Amino acid sequence: MDNTILIIAGIAIGALIGFIIAKMLERSNASKLIKSAKKSAAAIVKEANAEGESIKKDKILQAKEKFLELKAEHEKVIMSRDKKMSDAEKRIRDKESQVSSELSKTKKLNAQIEEKSIDFDHRLEVLEKKQSELDRLHKSQVEQLEVISSLSADEAKQQLVESLKGEAKSDAMAYIQDKMEEAKLTAQQEAKKIIINTIQRIGTEEAVDNCVSVFNIESDDVKGRIIGREGRNIRAIEAATGVEIIVDDTPEAIILSCFDSVRREVARLSLHKLVTDGRIHPARIEEVVKKTQKQIEQEIIEVGKRTVIDLGIHGLHPELIKMVGRMKYRSSYGQNLLQHSREVAKLCGVMAAELGLNPKLAKRAGLLHDIGKVPDAEADMETPHAILGMQWAEKFGEKPDVCNAIGAHHDEIEMKSLLSPIIQVCDAISGARPGARRQVLDSYIQRLKDLEEIAFGFNGVKKAYAIQAGRELRVIVESEKVSDQNAADLSFNISQKIQTDMTYPGQVKVTVIRETRAINIAK
Repeated sequence: MDNTILIIAGIAIGALIGFIIAKMLERSNASKLIKSAKKSAAAIVKEANAEGESIKKDKILQAKEKFLELKAEHEKVIMSRDKKMSDAEKRIRDKESQVSSELSKTKKLNAQIEEKSIDFDHRLEVLEKKQSELDRLHKSQVEQLEVISSLSADEAKQQLVESLKGEAKSDAMAYIQDKMEEAKLTAQQEAKKIIINTIQRIGTEEAVDNCVSVFNIESDDVKGRIIGREGRNIRAIEAATGVEIIVDDTPEAIILSCFDSVRREVARLSLHKLVTDGRIHPARIEEVVKKTQKQIEQEIIEVGKRTVIDLGIHGLHPELIKMVGRMKYRSSYGQNLLQHSREVAKLCGVMAAELGLNPKLAKRAGLLHDIGKVPDAEADMETPHAILGMQWAEKFGEKPDVCNAIGAHHDEIEMKSLLSPIIQVCDAISGARPGARRQVLDSYIQRLKDLEEIAFGFNGVKKAYAIQAGRELRVIVESEKVSDQNAADLSFNISQKIQTDMTYPGQVKVTVIRETRAINIAK
């Protein structure tokens, strides 16, 4: 126990002694560090002072150099200003010398002007004296003439004017008469020449639209898919498009029947998409028909734009462009309306150029003359298509001459410009061209019968034949009842009766034939 206590006391004393020795060593090291830090700080301060002195000297040198540069620039500016001032002074001195020389010249000119003015006054005085002498002589001569002719000057003037008026009037009447006779002789010939030249310069195609379209299919199995279970697919197509679909025994073909060409085209394209896709059911049919209708509407706009570009027509209202595009899907007597309007526009342009009128304006009126045949939902169906087209043209800002030509091409209103008869003539040329239009057989036969019945309604008519597709009426009369003079009157009366009682495309030629036969037999 005692040994343990002694050991612990020895250890504690040893540790205390070690701690004291360590503290003493730390103090000695700290004093050394403080001394070395003081030395290094003194050295740093010394170096900083030296560096500061060098920087100060450099800045002073730079400031001196900058001052010298500024001073040199200032001297240059002063020198340039002095030079400009000297130049300005020189120019001023030159101008002063120039002004002085001009003043001297002006003085000389003033002197010359004064001399000329004196000379002019003198000449004017001489002329006035001569003029007074001439007036006196003229007056004396007039008095002598009045004494000789027993007329005053005013009476003589009046008689001279009256005689000149009479001569001028007679000459003018003679000139007008000659021109009118010349026009009567050449008008018909010139008109035929212009029309023939116009027709020859326009190449056209003969195309007749039908009321049905044929949709070709690969096999007859597709017909059953188009009809659907209990006919639901075909009923959905007909309800969505408004087209009658005829599925009969015709091999690999389905017939689409509708008077509206737009609906037929929508139905045809929709069927093509449905058959190609293979999914045919009512919901899919409605979706495809709506997409096809939008596609056709966009195509109508594109067709209208291409048409006006091809014809060189500019500034047409977008609504009118859309109407022009819709003409592609309309027909008149089987003739495609857009093709007819393009043909009329070209004919009008050529004919207007032949007559010295504006061909661009004529083309514009020719293209738009039948837009009234493309009705919209708001159109009044009882209004004639010419009047309706004129109203639309006025609504969309067309010129008055164009509007009048559209409204007057079927004589619904009075023609007010030379453009109107050109449109009427070109419309008749395009419609009356052989093969351009097609009529229903019943109405065609009825028109021929009506022509013949009109002829039989006049006294003395023996036979009547409608020939050349109803474009000519041959009338044979009895020679005992109708004379040669009456034959000419009869032809005119029949033509007037046809004009008032019938509606027909083109024109009808009426030919009256009177024959006298004298028969004897030699035995």
